[in-house]
Amino acid sequence: MLSYVRTQAETRRVKAEALTPELIRDFVIAGHMDLEKVKRMYEEHPALLNAAHPWKESDHETAVQAAAQMGNVAVAEYLLSKGAPLEICTAAMLGRTEDVKRLLSRDPKDIGATGAHGIPLLAHAALSDNLDLVQLLFNQGAHQGVSFALHNAISRNNYDVTHWLLGTGKADLVWKNYQGKTALAVANEKGYGEIVSLLRQYGASE
Repeated sequence: MLSYVRTQAETRRVKAEALTPELIRDFVIAGHMDLEKVKRMYEEHPALLNAAHPWKESDHETAVQAAAQMGNVAVAEYLLSKGAPLEICTAAMLGRTEDVKRLLSRDPKDIGATGAHGIPLLAHAALSDNLDLVQLLFNQGAHQGVSFALHNAISRNNYDVTHWLLGTGKADLVWKNYQGKTALAVANEKGYGEIVSLLRQYGASE
């Protein structure tokens, strides 16, 4: 039995040592959108679960954080089921209000938490389609990233969250996403007519 246990431990050690930077990067990239690839890679290399890729010196990202910032519920839920940590940004993206409250109760400073690439908590919550959660976080002080949150709500074609964020008066309608597009440009491109009209009512222009 002892030799068997040692063999299993050795196997895990070898697999952990096999985690090259390229393999970790590939897994994190898959975490953004590719559930099937995430599953295949995890089954072969379980140690990838919480491995972080350093995009920059101060910007490290795990696969579950990648899923959270993209709003990929399926990938996030799969990784959580395998033991990935439930951080507040992930909980917010999933719309898990009670988990968010629990995490804030444990550490109130988490209201200023950021996920991968420094993306603020409110922007993750806007991906959840949970207006109550968005309001809860904003009212408790999550004021960073309102413009980012607006873009995320628009990407979900969520009129109610979009309308509420506009109503805060803190969304910058000329703010551009990583593709260099304003909120109005995103809504126009996706053909979200009602949101386009709403944005124009609040002063957005070409």
